[in-house]
Amino acid sequence: MPTNAAGAFRFTTLKPGPVPAPGGGTQAPHVNVIIFMRGMLKHLRTRLYFPDESANATDPVLSSVPAERRGTLIAKPRANGALEWNVVLQGRDETVFFDY
Repeated sequence: MPTNAAGAFRFTTLKPGPVPAPGGGTQAPHVNVIIFMRGMLKHLRTRLYFPDESANATDPVLSSVPAERRGTLIAKPRANGALEWNVVLQGRDETVFFDY
């Protein structure tokens, strides 16, 4: 999905359900996100989690992230049921990226 001139993007989706976790158990509902752009040799992989999702507390991937950085993966509720999630590529509040 391309971004606009300000770097913003928007999409509409149905909230996914929980998915099986490797080794048993389940993962919280999430959207896998891959980021790539001109000049970036390696794609960045991250996840978008949903706020107020009880399964976030036991999700094995989210639990592997230091508590102070988990917020970079969880969208924030906005008006009319919309969610906001910002990707920060570097610096303070950098989004957590995964090597999978």
